Amino acid sequence: MTVRVLGVGIGLFAILAIWTVAIISCIIFHRTHKKFGTGVVAVASVVTVILILIPRDSELPKKPVNEDFVNKVMNSDVPVIVNFHAEWCDPCKILSPKLKELVDPMNDVHLAIIDVENNAELVHAFDVKAVPAVLAVRSGLVVDKFIGLVDADMIENLIKKLTMKQGG
Repeated sequence: MTVRVLGVGIGLFAILAIWTVAIISCIIFHRTHKKFGTGVVAVASVVTVILILIPRDSELPKKPVNEDFVNKVMNSDVPVIVNFHAEWCDPCKILSPKLKELVDPMNDVHLAIIDVENNAELVHAFDVKAVPAVLAVRSGLVVDKFIGLVDADMIENLIKKLTMKQGG
């Protein structure tokens, strides 16, 4: 989130304000206190350098989206079907149990169910626009996806595709 003051970022506004005060002070006190003007310019210069060196939001190091998700899904040794769902979504109430029924007995594919209401950063990271949204993740990469309620055959084909490519 960028804070703006008079149409410019807060950092640029602070620099402009400091230099405006410095220049006005130099003009006012030029005849009576010559050293004062030099001191004001020196302080303004130091503050400007400090403000320039403070990292902006975009330059701050990014923390992992969700460490638990990264460990269990993105770093998984087996493919993972990720089901983005919501409690209020009627198709999700049909699809989620079907996915559990098909994936739970398997050892070579895992299922991760993500509640979109409680995981906004994952929704944003995977650009989920509608629910249910299902992603197939293998070796940390999304290899397939679908949105909406689908039949069991499509889910079974997705599972087969994931397990075949893993083995060969």
